[in-house]
Amino acid sequence: MSELHYELDLLTAMNQKLAGNERMYRMICGMSSSAFIYYNFNENRIEVLGCFQKFFHFQIRSLMDLSHIFASVMDEFENNLRGVFFGEEKGLENASCECCLQDGKTWMQFEVNITYDENKKPIEKVIRIKDITKRRKQNEELKYMAYYDTLTGLYNRNYFVRVLSEWLRRAEAEHAVVAVMCIDIDDFKKINDGLGMIAGDEMIQSFGLFLKAEFKNENTIIAHVNNDLFYMAIYEPVGHRSVDSIYNTIREKLKEPFVLSSSLSLKITVCVGVAEYPEASKNILELMNCAEIVMFKAKASGKDSIQYFETPILEDFRENVQLENKLKDALSENRFELYYQPQFDSKTKHLRGVEALLRWKDDSGKMISPGVFIPIAEQSGMIVPIGTWVLEEGISRFSKWKEKYNKDLVISLNISAIQYKRPEFVYNLLNILKKYNVNPCEVELEITESVLIEDFESVLEKLHVLKEYGIKISLDDFGTGFSSLSYLKGLPIDTLKIDKSFIDTVISDDSTRVITESIVSMVKKLGCETVAEGVETEEQYEYLKEIDCDNIQGFLLGRPMPANEIEKIIANSLSLL
Repeated sequence: MSELHYELDLLTAMNQKLAGNERMYRMICGMSSSAFIYYNFNENRIEVLGCFQKFFHFQIRSLMDLSHIFASVMDEFENNLRGVFFGEEKGLENASCECCLQDGKTWMQFEVNITYDENKKPIEKVIRIKDITKRRKQNEELKYMAYYDTLTGLYNRNYFVRVLSEWLRRAEAEHAVVAVMCIDIDDFKKINDGLGMIAGDEMIQSFGLFLKAEFKNENTIIAHVNNDLFYMAIYEPVGHRSVDSIYNTIREKLKEPFVLSSSLSLKITVCVGVAEYPEASKNILELMNCAEIVMFKAKASGKDSIQYFETPILEDFRENVQLENKLKDALSENRFELYYQPQFDSKTKHLRGVEALLRWKDDSGKMISPGVFIPIAEQSGMIVPIGTWVLEEGISRFSKWKEKYNKDLVISLNISAIQYKRPEFVYNLLNILKKYNVNPCEVELEITESVLIEDFESVLEKLHVLKEYGIKISLDDFGTGFSSLSYLKGLPIDTLKIDKSFIDTVISDDSTRVITESIVSMVKKLGCETVAEGVETEEQYEYLKEIDCDNIQGFLLGRPMPANEIEKIIANSLSLL
């Protein structure tokens, strides 16, 4: 009897333990964010645990009720879901799939785990159901950020490169052509600076939406890469998909202004560079680079234009890049040198002063023409530190000559438009003059018409400040621009330099003589000095002296020369007084 009581007590204890375990498991499942369907094959028993009722508005009491779950997902996912639910038919131990419900918004993950006996017969299985809508949404957002530009909705650079890579592999197999267009909005910086970044972003967005809507087909891909830069690739560009057709469509659209949300109307133009596979390159990034290079070539030759890849353009670009790198080295290693060309009074041939001219020998000792490296220095912005070096070197050298020879001279210094427009330019110049104890009245700044074109009022204000300190202003290359005469009446200039192109033909061409004589007469009436550049013959010199040109400069009386040679001319000029 006692043994029976013992067994009953043991059985009761085991049942209590099992009941406790069941409560624990049910509590755990109840706290889970998942739902569980348990099925026992031997007992044909099915149980539902967890938050099933939060997901579905029906109950599961038998295997037949699983059809409600299959009906709740979109048709395209039903077969995969059946394969997961009945994985034992394929001998699977676990399987999973993700399905979208009929509402088109909710995503569920279904995962099954199956237990088999030693004979490979299924004993039981658990199906876990989890709402993954939030995760899917986050993944979609991450995917969008990875492949799309948030401003325009176009593809970004990463996805463009990815698709272009696939296209080039396909084109190689099919012996096809792939054209890449680099599209840049002209003067976009003026829109940003003048109207603000919000207007600039809206302009980019409007243009991007136009491209997306107009050229939407499987053989064209468009990307917004950076700021105002877009790329378009066309697989087998023929007919209406040809580059010319696309470019003409864009130009036709841009004849009409874009209307911003502020009701402001903006008209824009674009420059386009075109490079084709395999002609320009077989490498993706090189192909894009070639398109961008020729786009900049289009900008340099005039806005609102298109430029196709040609090998010489790429070679010129590479040479310019190499030259720019050499310029950086030359600046850091102090390889620049100033040459000085003398200027003489046309009547007495007394030395008026010298013009400082920048010279550069590269590391091989080769003299690089200023006409080659100055434009590159201006484009890269290096002209600012180089120009500062010219001011410092020229004024310090001039100071030594003044101290040594005590002669009245003028030093002329050429100022780049970029350098002149810097807000700190006047302040830096005055500090250099003070540092070397040079009288501002002995310094003449040579400016060209390019300084005046963009912001005449601001330039004029700065010129008046310079004049107040006594610094002379010389207008260089007069007669070569389009508006020089209109500037003369309002500019506080002291000197006007007659360009060499006039002097070259002044003896042989009657029209040139009429223009030259008119310039000299007009400038004298304005109370300014004249300097004739490029005087190379006695005949030219005699003519200029006859028409009362004040000063001459040219190979006839002195070429540009190093500092030690010009110093000899300064010393010799003392004996002529």
